[in-house]
Formats: sequence, C-alpha cells, structure tokens
Amino acid sequence: MEDNEYICHIDSAHHDDKFKKEMKNRLNRIEGQVRGINRMIQEDIYCDDILNQMAAIQSALISAGEILLEAHIKSCIVEQIKHGKVEAVDELMQTIKKMIR
Repeated sequence: MEDNEYICHIDSAHHDDKFKKEMKNRLNRIEGQVRGINRMIQEDIYCDDILNQMAAIQSALISAGEILLEAHIKSCIVEQIKHGKVEAVDELMQTIKKMIR
C-alpha cells in the first residue's frame, strides 16, 4: 500500500478512494457469500458444502481485517505516536487481541 492511501486523524481515518473501493469490493463479495449460504440452507444443500462456504467467509473477513489493520498501523498508529500519543500502542494491542480471539 502506498503512504498516500490513507490519512489518519485522532479517532477517525480518511482513506483514499482506491482503498475504499478495494475494501468495498471485498466486503461486497463477502456479503454475496453470506447470501449464498442463506440460499443454500433454504435449498437444503449438504451441510458440509455450507460449512465450507462459511469457512471461506471467515477467511475472507480475516483477510479484510488484516488489510485494514495494516492501514491502521501504517497511518493512524504511526501518526499518533509521532504526535506523542503513545497510548495508541495500548489501543492497538486491544484491537489485535480482539482480532485473534
């Protein structure tokens, strides 16, 4: 990711249009997969096939989260530390703990 893809302000972030579009595309695919699972359940599709789709969704969400976390660290966290807000590291640690549960 390029440095100009996102600019962070305390408690908010401003991502550039390219970053937003990429995230929107990822989330739209995930949303489509969730709708697909709902359809599969309504059509009595074999449970193993549904579970495989659920695993794919989990993986896609984790991947999207990793991309957003990377952007957050490279922009928001770095920016806050540069401005003396070292408690941003504690906030980051809490976020990471939530993600790995």
